[in-house]
Amino acid sequence: MVKNVLLFVLVGMFSVIAFAQVDIVLPEVETKTIVPIPVPPRIQMAILLDTSGSMSGLLNQARTELWAVVNEFITVKRDGMAPQLDVALYEYGCSANSSSGYLRQIVAFTNDLDKLSQELFALKTTGSNEYCGTVIKHAVDNLTWSKVPNDLKVIFIAGNEAFTQGKVNYKDSCKVAIEKGIIVNTIHCGTMEAGISGMWKDGALVSDGSYLCINHNSKAVEIAAPQDDEIVKLSQKLNSTYIAYGRQGRLNMSNQTAQDNNSRSLSVSNAAGRAVTKSSGYYRNDTWDVVDAIKNNKMKLEDFKDTDLPKEMQKMNKDERKAYVEKNAKERQKIQKKIQTLNDARKKHIVAEMKKLAGADKSLGSAMIKAVRKQAETRNFKFKKNKP
Repeated sequence: MVKNVLLFVLVGMFSVIAFAQVDIVLPEVETKTIVPIPVPPRIQMAILLDTSGSMSGLLNQARTELWAVVNEFITVKRDGMAPQLDVALYEYGCSANSSSGYLRQIVAFTNDLDKLSQELFALKTTGSNEYCGTVIKHAVDNLTWSKVPNDLKVIFIAGNEAFTQGKVNYKDSCKVAIEKGIIVNTIHCGTMEAGISGMWKDGALVSDGSYLCINHNSKAVEIAAPQDDEIVKLSQKLNSTYIAYGRQGRLNMSNQTAQDNNSRSLSVSNAAGRAVTKSSGYYRNDTWDVVDAIKNNKMKLEDFKDTDLPKEMQKMNKDERKAYVEKNAKERQKIQKKIQTLNDARKKHIVAEMKKLAGADKSLGSAMIKAVRKQAETRNFKFKKNKP
């Protein structure tokens, strides 16, 4: 009897506790908002050059105008951000690689502009079949194109033979390109009428591109400016701020000088144009330069092996190394700023002089700039206008 009463009381107590409203106060937890790191927009250009026997003039224009094309993007932004620029290079119509359609991928998408310059200067004309549809298909299928719809993805193909040659139909290649958001611009080396009859214009129309004609045998127009000599001298000083790491770094540093010399062999004006590129954010060497590697968060100073560093840095302690890198970074920034300031005046001079020249826009570089500016603006890239 007593046990039953106790059991009844206990059950009643637990029932009251179970159904009672209990206010439970939890400690406040601080919530942090994760802000995503903005991804810069991208501009990707694949340049497909005909290197058959009659195209030496085209190659010379490509070498001469590389820096002018890159410099066109120095001031461009979208949503306040400078884009990442990737460039790929192909040759077609070369005597080698007959099994793959007489084409060669020289450089996949890269921002190593010294490598791109090196390869352009190494190109030679040979002489074979120019299969436009085949090389376009290879570039579309084998390059790593951005999957972001609003990024600018363009192909520039330049040559002079019929666009219809080869087993791969150019229409099929161009249709696949535009389905992937890749615009194909055709640059015919010859007359407008010959390009139309050779289906170069049709290739551009199929893929929402621009059809342009150039005189590939003419010398690319270069305007000498009063600022050129000083800019070239500053470019040489700029090289002294680079700190190569590893064996490949030493080779790349040597190539930096070699491409300075290649550019200077064309003209002082060309060397100045290259220097302007070197003063911009597009000249990135974080794969071999300590300063850029740290600046672009590719490496930390403590990550470098002693044996990979230059001999003068191997003797330094941690604090001395840090001070040495910071000194070179500040000096580089100072020199780059001087070049950019001089280039502001240089651009005004060049724009004013170009207006006086008839037919100065009939070269490879000018054709590329004309097309890519128009197409970039459709994707909300904003260019700073050059005023005389």
